Amino acid sequence: MPNRILVSTEDGMEEPAWLSNVEQFAQKAMEAAGYDGEEVSLLFCTDAFIKDLNREYRNIDAATDVLSFEDGSSYTDEAGNEWFCAGDIAISLETLPVNAEYFKTDQNDELKRLIVHGILHLNGLDHGEEHVQEGVEPVCEMLKIQKKILLQLKEEKIIN
Repeated sequence: MPNRILVSTEDGMEEPAWLSNVEQFAQKAMEAAGYDGEEVSLLFCTDAFIKDLNREYRNIDAATDVLSFEDGSSYTDEAGNEWFCAGDIAISLETLPVNAEYFKTDQNDELKRLIVHGILHLNGLDHGEEHVQEGVEPVCEMLKIQKKILLQLKEEKIIN
């Protein structure tokens, strides 16, 4: 059964032209991670919005690139299919170009990294204090899986 991906933007925010491409990429990323029958919501937002989330839920008074909020519940839809609610992901579109510049990549590849990163967090994976660094091979399992999925989906385009 395919996964269910719900994509939206912060209220009042102009939708990026590429927003309709996110669901297809997220579906492929979840399949590559071996997820099946899961529901995920992706919210694209401003730095101010994600800063508020970060302060409220992590006691960190700063904007960040991506936050994941695990759910873990499940429900059966009207067709009798059971869905696992993996959770919600928030991605700051203001931090996206900053990260792309920092990692010396384009915004498309950085957006793919943020989506995959958020999806992996929703399924209990964590990287502790380790973060992606240019020229440094990941040690933790989560970042190894992330790298593998991104290599597998390197030709995919979200932002054209």
